[in-house]
Amino acid sequence: MKKQITVTVNGQAHTAEVEPRLLLVHLIRENLNMTGTHIGCDTSSCGACTILLDGKSVKSCTILAVQANGKSIATVEGMCAPGAPLSNLQEGFKENHGLHCGFCTPGMMMRATELLEMNPDPTEDEIRWGISGNLCRCTGYNNIVKAIQYASAKNRGVEPASTEPQFV
Repeated sequence: MKKQITVTVNGQAHTAEVEPRLLLVHLIRENLNMTGTHIGCDTSSCGACTILLDGKSVKSCTILAVQANGKSIATVEGMCAPGAPLSNLQEGFKENHGLHCGFCTPGMMMRATELLEMNPDPTEDEIRWGISGNLCRCTGYNNIVKAIQYASAKNRGVEPASTEPQFV
């Protein structure tokens, strides 16, 4: 029997009739057509499906859609409005080549968003620990770390350190 749920995604309320076993990642991608949230493993191993649920990063392949009823969801699509300038984090990934194939990028950005909310000036080790639940198979993480450091500096009104991207 389907259940009616209401979620707020990127500031907009959505109501849907869902099967109780529907995963949140599938609600986001299939019902709401927000395909920036990726499915990499369906076992919570990779973090490609990371979103913010009431401000906390979660792997949306581990949450049932009915568990999100009444909650606020932020996805990568909500990082900036269409046509608006990139967020500092998006700009950091662009400027520091932190995206290579791009598959992990939405999940990394959502995890980094929470990390920077909790710690506006993280050390490199804190960044590496903070993103350790999200896998990237192409970058070696160096440029992702630099992208987050870049965003941290910009968020604090500090000129980001000039770094050359590292290609591995």
